[in-house]
Amino acid sequence: MPSPDSTSRPQLARGPVVVPSLQRWTPRDGATHLGDGFVVEHSAELAELAATLVADVAEVAGLAGSTSGAGVGGLIVLALDPELEFPTDNAAALVEGYVLEVDGVVRITARTATGVYWGTRSLLQMLAASTSLPGGTAVDWPNYPVRGFMLDVGRRFSSPEAVRDYIRVLSWFKLNTFMIHLNDNEITKDTKRPWVMAQQAFRLASDAPWLAGLAAEDGSYDRADWDSFEDLAARRHVQLVPEIDAPAHSRSFIRWRPELGLNGGDSDMLDLAKPESTEMIKAVFDEFVPWFRGPAVHFGADEYARGHSEEYRTFFNAIGTHLRAQGKDPIAWGSLSAMSDGAGAPGPEGYNRDVVMCAWNKGWYSGRAAVADGFKVINTDDDLLYIVPFADYYHGQGLDARALFEAWEPHVFGDGFDLDPGHPQLLGAASAVWNDLVLLAYNERAVYDLVMPAFGVLAQKVWVGAVDGLGYEEFIAGNGLVAGWPGRELLG
Repeated sequence: MPSPDSTSRPQLARGPVVVPSLQRWTPRDGATHLGDGFVVEHSAELAELAATLVADVAEVAGLAGSTSGAGVGGLIVLALDPELEFPTDNAAALVEGYVLEVDGVVRITARTATGVYWGTRSLLQMLAASTSLPGGTAVDWPNYPVRGFMLDVGRRFSSPEAVRDYIRVLSWFKLNTFMIHLNDNEITKDTKRPWVMAQQAFRLASDAPWLAGLAAEDGSYDRADWDSFEDLAARRHVQLVPEIDAPAHSRSFIRWRPELGLNGGDSDMLDLAKPESTEMIKAVFDEFVPWFRGPAVHFGADEYARGHSEEYRTFFNAIGTHLRAQGKDPIAWGSLSAMSDGAGAPGPEGYNRDVVMCAWNKGWYSGRAAVADGFKVINTDDDLLYIVPFADYYHGQGLDARALFEAWEPHVFGDGFDLDPGHPQLLGAASAVWNDLVLLAYNERAVYDLVMPAFGVLAQKVWVGAVDGLGYEEFIAGNGLVAGWPGRELLG
């Protein structure tokens, strides 16, 4: 990945307003007007994408178009070119980069359908400002392959409509990774209630008889719901990363199978001394992994009881290996500093390295420690990127958008734990919403309102980074111009 230092930062002068900003924009004289009756020309492989673009242009710019006809209102050409080159050695450019040309017609070309799709997002944002498009050429690509957001639906249910809207808004800002935290429970040390009274939930509902009683009664997603998420994510080029969290945060499993709980069930942790605990989690993944179409699955693995490192390591390796056998890339919350004296040697005596670590807390396992031990990491640093709605910790009123814009990049973890810019083991970054305050009354719209002020800033930093000459106020003004993402059902 290219280093985001001052010598490689984009210098856009006054190109079109797009969030995140374009990597490169070369202006040319003249403008191209798009009007009613425009036509999208495309190959067979891009037919669905073209239809999505026509619908989105109608909503964003109020223009009626089609994928066939004479093109009386202008022409948009979508094309795949497997040999398209980019002025960077960043591999993400080949997968997600695109070229957008405005010169009488609008042409969007990329090596992949995903690249073409991101180009259409830039076009739509340009149209949100004006249907008269400035002449020029954009060459654009992401600096990082993982650009994400995580939503905790385990502690507070989000309706299927809200989940689909998050897919849409991530896509609008070219964020491509949506982690959905599907089970969790009350933090009883904070609420002072006994575990038997603790709020808990597992949010997937299967028809399998052996799973009867596991799904939450106050809201869960059946197969039809999940398929609707996957279908939409595919159309919007977002990868869902479902998370089933164990062996801690597992009160829903213990309520269902109390004999497998640590301390005789008086906890939210599975008793890993019992092989049945690990086998149960494997079986749960066996049931639900066929629902999951994306390449990665998250298995949690954070905040387990210290002093059980051997049992924890056995569980960690077993679940990671099990997911690999099911064709999935395993992801976990980094916890190895707290659970061992470092990661140990590779092989049966240590931890498997084929798990991506979300580097969420410097004490449990910092990003720097994880990469030194040979893991790939995603920056999910709690001090910088967590929101706990309305709490007096972890940005209870939303992330500090200005601070992120002015001082943060995906390699920044703070407190002396930063990685080198563009570190080859750093995949990207993701912010996260944790609904810790289960007894507090607020709804999913309130969560969205906390998240959105910084969403464009986060997208800017994980796609392109700092842009010379672009200040915070100017960026936020531009962000406001393109805030109207299409297709909303509930939010927005």
